[in-house]
Amino acid sequence: MLSTNPTFDSLYCLFPDLGDQPNVELITAAAVPQPYYRLLVHNHHMTVTVEDFYGGAVDVKVLACRRTGDEYARKILLELHEGRRVVQFGLVRIDLGVCPEPVRHAIIEGKTPLGRVLILHDMLRRIEPTAFLKVKLSEKMAGWFGAKDGQVTYGRLGVIYTGEQPAVEVLEILAPMA
Repeated sequence: MLSTNPTFDSLYCLFPDLGDQPNVELITAAAVPQPYYRLLVHNHHMTVTVEDFYGGAVDVKVLACRRTGDEYARKILLELHEGRRVVQFGLVRIDLGVCPEPVRHAIIEGKTPLGRVLILHDMLRRIEPTAFLKVKLSEKMAGWFGAKDGQVTYGRLGVIYTGEQPAVEVLEILAPMA
């Protein structure tokens, strides 16, 4: 059963011991500086928001995944299609039981960002950010972004609903903008 209030630890513990966990601090939405505020404080899919901000399509790169029954989790990077620059890190836990078969297949296949899968399949959805994060990057995560170890960026936790049922828990961390 998915939570309506996921925590950083509850999502990060899905893939322990990979040496990439950053340090995070919970902050208010008002404390998120621009341009991160524009990218995080909204009720839209991050796929669409990031593509609009960077002016191009993003592709998903699955770093790790696991499945137990109808629970599917994955750790991903979103890369700009042009130039392959990493613009977002994400962790998701998905209840595949609420997804129609074509959506389940597309998610597990791991070739299309989650937001785009849900939009393409017109799956009813409501996105609710539940917390905002100030993130100090670990050395490994900084490497993915082409940033410095310890550099600060921002992220959010949230839930994607199908009807009134939570279908996806998300952690989304943006690339630093220096």
